[in-house]
Order: sequence, then C-alpha cells, then structure tokens
Amino acid sequence: MRPDQAAPPGTAPRPAPHVPVVIIGAGPVGVTAALLLARRGVRSIVLERHQDVYPLPRAVATDDEVRRILQAVGIDEEFDAIARPARGLRLLDARHRTIAEFPRSPQGHHGFPQTSMYDQPELERLLRGALARRPESELRGGLEVVGVTREGDGPVRVTYRGDHGEEELWADAVLGCDGANGITRDAIGAVWEDLHFEERWTVIDVRTRARVRSWEGVDQVCDPARPATFMRIGEDRYRWEFRLPDGEEPNPGRLRELMAPWTDAADGDFEVVRQAQYTFRARIADRWRQGRVFLLGDAAHLTPPFIGQGLCTGMRDARNLTWKLAHVLQHGADERLLDTYESERKPHARHVIRLAVAMGWAMTGGQDGAAAMRRGLVAAACRIPGLVSLAGRDLSPALMRGPLVRRRKRMGGRDLAGTFCPQPWVTVDDRRARSDDVLGDSFAIVTAVPPTPSLRAVAAGIGAPIVVTDTLGDDGTLAAWLRAGRADAVLLRPDRVVLDVVPAGADDFTDSAAWAPMLCTTRRTDGIELNQPPGTHPLLRSLTS
Repeated sequence: MRPDQAAPPGTAPRPAPHVPVVIIGAGPVGVTAALLLARRGVRSIVLERHQDVYPLPRAVATDDEVRRILQAVGIDEEFDAIARPARGLRLLDARHRTIAEFPRSPQGHHGFPQTSMYDQPELERLLRGALARRPESELRGGLEVVGVTREGDGPVRVTYRGDHGEEELWADAVLGCDGANGITRDAIGAVWEDLHFEERWTVIDVRTRARVRSWEGVDQVCDPARPATFMRIGEDRYRWEFRLPDGEEPNPGRLRELMAPWTDAADGDFEVVRQAQYTFRARIADRWRQGRVFLLGDAAHLTPPFIGQGLCTGMRDARNLTWKLAHVLQHGADERLLDTYESERKPHARHVIRLAVAMGWAMTGGQDGAAAMRRGLVAAACRIPGLVSLAGRDLSPALMRGPLVRRRKRMGGRDLAGTFCPQPWVTVDDRRARSDDVLGDSFAIVTAVPPTPSLRAVAAGIGAPIVVTDTLGDDGTLAAWLRAGRADAVLLRPDRVVLDVVPAGADDFTDSAAWAPMLCTTRRTDGIELNQPPGTHPLLRSLTS
C-alpha cells in the first residue's frame, strides 16, 4: 500500500491496486508484449528497474518473422527507417576464404527482408514511444520487483520497491520478461537446463567513415585459434566479436590487429562505441509457467548469438502468448489455451539454441583432429544442392501437432498446419496494404473457393472474417500457397499460424471438434459462441462474404 493510500483511523486498509497483467521488465520483449496486449484491449503495467533505455548496443539482427511482429505493434515503418537489410551469412576459414554462404532474401515469407541489422537502443525507443501512445498500458521505471507470489488459484501479488518503499500490485497474470538474472524464474521454481555451451567473447562496436571491407552480411570466421564474427550494422556502424582465451584482456593494439583483415584504417578513424566482454551460454528453463505466471525471453532461454536469434526468440514468445492470454482474460476462453504457450514455444526455442550451438562448434570446436573433421564436414555438407537454402529456412520450422495445430498425414503436397501464412502486399479498393493489416488481429479464414455454409458457421463461431483470395489483388501468392498445400481454405490463428486446413475438395475443417472448445467464450448470442476481438481493418468490409 502506498503512503498516500493510508486508511483513516478505524477503517480497514485499502487494498493494493489490481491490474489484468503485470509485466516485469521493459526490454524489447516486455514492451512488445504490452503493445500486443494493448491492441487487444488488455490493460497492463510494465515495471522496470531502470528509468531509461540502456544506451549501449546489444542485439543487432532480426529476421522477417520478427519484422512481422513489429508490424503487429505498429512500428514497422519507423523500424524500416533505422534498419539495414543484410545479404546473409558467410562461414570463413582461418584465411578468410569462404567455406559456405547462406543468402537471405530481401523479401522473405513474412513480407520483409529475411535479415535486418539495427541498433537495439533505437528499437527500444521506438517500442517505448509506441507504448506511450497506448492508454491501455503504463510503463513505470525506477522500480525493483522483489516478490512474485500466487495466492492459490486467485490473482498474483507483485511486490516492488521504489522511492516510497515497498508497494504491491495484484494481477490476473504476470509476464516475467526480466532476463537471465530476474526474479520470476525463481518465483515459479524453474531451474536452468544446461545445453552445454559456454565461452567468453569480447564485443566491439565501432563507428567509422573509413573504408571497411564488408559484403553487407555477417562473417563467421571458423578458426579454432581465433574464431570471430563481423557485421555491418548501419551506414557507419560495425561490430566485431572475438573469442577470448582464458585470462586474456585485449588491449587497443591487439584489437586493431584482430580487425586488420577487414580494414586498414588508422586509429584516429575509429570511435569505439562500446567494448564489453560476455559469456555466451546455452540454457533453457525446465518450466515456463506456474498458473498465471509466465517466463518470456532471456528469463526462459539463453541462446549463443551465432545465428542472431537471441532477441528474436523472445519476441516470438510474446507473440505466441499474448493473443492466448487476451482470449482467456477478455473472452472467457478455456484456461487450457495457456498450456499451449510452453508446449509450442519451448521446442522451437530448444531448436534455435541447438542451431546456434552447432554454428558455435563449427566456429570454435577446438584444435583437435575431430574439430578439423567437423569443419571439413561443414564445408562438404554446404556443397549439397538445396541444403544451404533449406538451412536458411529452418529458423522457424512448423509447429508440432497439438491442440492448436491440427496436422494430419497427407497423400501429397505440404501440410500447411503449423506453418505461417505468407504475407504479400494486397490491393483492396485501390488501397495497397500488407495482408496482415487487412486481416486484423483476430482469427481469419483464407479460402480459394466460395465458402460453404459450414465454413461460414465456423467463422461466425470464432469471429473470424472469411477472405477469398481472388478479391485480394495479391498477384496470386496466397492462392498458389494454398494449391501447394492441396488446401481449399485455412484457418489462421491471430499470430498467423495455420490452425487447421480444409483439404482440396472437402467441405469443412475435419477436426474442429478438437480445437473449438478451447476457444469458447463467455459471450453468446442465440447459443452461438461469439468472439469479436478489436482491431478489425476497415478494408475487411470489401473482402468478407
């Protein structure tokens, strides 16, 4: 209770304030979660230890799926102004000869460049600026959370310390976005599972107008004596990362020697923005949830940086959880919906960590004969036709079959369930927009054939607009995608993952009885369960049937 809430003598103390969601940590993951909830009308308070954005660079790369998430929170155009597309990833040997190249497209499946470079403080300022424009959420800085306790099946008590001493909030749900050293993981009794990678590296961020030899992508130097990473971040910004032998503390002269393969610039041409030392680790929490308390981002998993997926993985956590939590809090959906957060996200996070560890071992796997053999196998594998492009797509494989992914055996074609719907540009009523902006924030049915009465009934039951592909003006991208999956229609979740498929020639979703009960709501009209999430785009009036 705050001092200004003291009850008059002889009266009962006023209870601590209650809020639907408390988010611990105002990094990119926490603020993104708040924004995604705000778009669905869910109020939240974000508690952060620091008053302002941490000013020095950290994460520098993102992929097209995360760009799509930034679109969902309304900052895609602003982010585009600070981002720089990257050509991909190269593996180099100790003499900087190319072992393998993993190209990234300037237009990926999600409608954005597959890899973009940026400066994390700039991203955080954009996110906080967007949050300041949302009345549904409040960011409170300079507060340290010291306790998260759950009272039976009731709300969660969050205790924090600030200028007025200890205070409390009660929340229907708590999102722990408080990093590897935060309090939330201990509060739910989670422990780290060690995935067996730990190395010390030094990271140097440089600003220079001098000439730097760069292919506009990321270099990974696979030299066991001195593995390194190099990338161009912006117009005059570059990053180098070098593994540190035990006990080494590199001096400026040594750093310039390490940078020499990329630049001949004199010392006066460089401004070192930051030099820091990190221990790269691979870990994952054994549990991500207790009741209505959840772990997201670095609180749930730690990923070595070799494939640029540390922050991306946390942003995916926020996208996966928030629509489900909003559905439960606002529309009375079944609590089992929240169980799918960990069951869907944890296998993907483990997959990404293992890819990063594999890349790390390809770079740093020691000086023994086995290490040389591993590097030789990497080079040989990368000469197999199609393998390089396949590896580039494998950062976000299809979700496994589950309550919200109705995958089934196919006689041909690709099973679309569990995959992301592509996002083309569309033209409706002479207006050009990205397809997600047209579909809005709800479930949606995309069909290449006229909708049947049973399809209409399913759509009405979950508040999903029906969009026919030939009305979209999208150059045929979505229709071709459906044909490749031998599907007449798909049901898209709010995160744009395919929940279920109407196979070609069928009349309806074949297994709706398995997933429909989880999405039921407490709002009913004439016995039909209704869900009308906010944010429907006005262009839908031209598209729905």
